[in-house]
Amino acid sequence: MPSFMEPFRIKAIESIPFPSPDERREALTTAGYNLFRVPARKITIDLLTDSGTAAMSADQWAALMTGDESYAGARSFDRFQSVVQDLTGFPEVLPTHQGRAAERILLGNLLGLGDISVSNTHFDSTRASVEAAGAEAVDLPVPSYEGVQNPFGGDIDLDALAELLDGQSGPRIRCVVLTVTNNANGGQPVSLLNIAGARKLCDTHGIPLFLDASRFAENAYLITEREVGYADSTPRAVARTMFDLADGCWASLKKDGLANIGGLIALRDAELAGRCADQVIAFEGFPTYGGLAGRDLEVLAQGLIEVTDPDYLRYRAESARWFGEQLGLAGLPVLQPTGCHAVYVDAGVLLEHIPPQQFPATAFANELYLAGGVRVCELGTLVFGRPGQDGAPDTPAPRELVRFALPRRVYTASHLEYVVDVAELVRSKAEQLRGYRLVRQGGAMRQFTAVLEQA
Repeated sequence: MPSFMEPFRIKAIESIPFPSPDERREALTTAGYNLFRVPARKITIDLLTDSGTAAMSADQWAALMTGDESYAGARSFDRFQSVVQDLTGFPEVLPTHQGRAAERILLGNLLGLGDISVSNTHFDSTRASVEAAGAEAVDLPVPSYEGVQNPFGGDIDLDALAELLDGQSGPRIRCVVLTVTNNANGGQPVSLLNIAGARKLCDTHGIPLFLDASRFAENAYLITEREVGYADSTPRAVARTMFDLADGCWASLKKDGLANIGGLIALRDAELAGRCADQVIAFEGFPTYGGLAGRDLEVLAQGLIEVTDPDYLRYRAESARWFGEQLGLAGLPVLQPTGCHAVYVDAGVLLEHIPPQQFPATAFANELYLAGGVRVCELGTLVFGRPGQDGAPDTPAPRELVRFALPRRVYTASHLEYVVDVAELVRSKAEQLRGYRLVRQGGAMRQFTAVLEQA
């Protein structure tokens, strides 16, 4: 049995669908074997994403009723701004409707044709924003070694960053971005030592350092657990130290904002903030609401207070750890150590008979759905591979990961035990699984709309 307990009581429930095996097969076939296209009413346990899927607290529901829906200068913005400034120390605060809009606006004002953005790992939407600006996204994740667990596997490779900055491409680099935690690299945290090292290199070369702070609280908590010298620090204090090392941040507040919608840009540079505000006006709305209702801003402000609660974060980390252990006991190759927001399984190891160009991560994810109505997210070649040109095969992703994302305050241990049972069933017939091929794909972030068929 798990050693953790949810630090909350449940006051409202939502019924779970239980589609039959035939209904699941029909839904997946109709969706072109793409789980993003399967209707939620056909899903039993939905671990597709932790974004916008949180259960709100009683205090958040109460805050929602106090929303000021004035178009300009609403008091709900004043509260949101005050909470963000207190949390981050950044004076310039711009709300947006979600993180994808925030990063597109900020990166669009930083980057131009031929420029470079360097990151521990750009997530798919971040890479799309970089490339939309005509720039190049360069990933420098810290090296991993077979059989060695790195407590800060989300770090950027500082030696590689220094070499890149000093090399021929150095003058083209316009920003360094640290994603905390590193979602594309197993949800691993970034250490304060690593952030400080990146800060020093950026200062030496006159380049700004930004955080993709969508999971800032989870990163801060894992620092208190794993980094020497911070065991007695609060997650909120560690988070402030993280922000103090950066020039600004953006965030999807659909993660550690504990809400269903919302994002932000927060900066020190007033001139850069002014340029971003012009883009917010053009695409999101007036800068004091940024595409959100006043009630959303109230909910986000309350969520940003609640999310650094040590009891909540301890439950979050321990539940992910326990879930990863259970999947491991069921024979799944789980990335270790686990983070907070998800558990990652290496489908390339499990399905080594399926080549990357036939999307083994998709094959495993689809079989989880067929076996028990469980929806997860592939983070393999479909997402992070590079489409081949003129009929050439795709360039594979570094790993064929499948992410079991954990919506905040939604599922209990019993739900996750069910997922483990389904995963064990799929593992038992792994050798029988077949790969997929693309029938139709879009441009950037093709995984959302792609249509596939079995190979």
